[in-house]
Amino acid sequence: MDKKSARLKRALKLRSKMKKLDVNRLTIHRTSQHIYAQVLDKDGVTTLASASTAQSVIKATVKNTGNTEAAMEVGKIIAQKAAEAGVTEVSFDRSGFKYHGRVKALANAAREAGLKF
Repeated sequence: MDKKSARLKRALKLRSKMKKLDVNRLTIHRTSQHIYAQVLDKDGVTTLASASTAQSVIKATVKNTGNTEAAMEVGKIIAQKAAEAGVTEVSFDRSGFKYHGRVKALANAAREAGLKF
């Protein structure tokens, strides 16, 4: 099993557990250069809020888009946008990525900005 298929297997297991909870979810995707976050509705189809390091607002505030500092900015912004959309509680879908580094930084920043996991 290669690295990507192992990650997708972990993601499938996590999402099946979250589907039973029936709550909004904060899902992320990480690449070597960027990190993306979006808050999805309970049905998993409608996007309520989104933020990423590819957006010009965040690119202007950080020096490098592929580090933990940029991930913290994305976490703060996604929490603000979720609050504007009326979402205060979510489940954290890390998409099979290990809870370490940029993923952890984004989650902690979103918690500090008011989102409850």
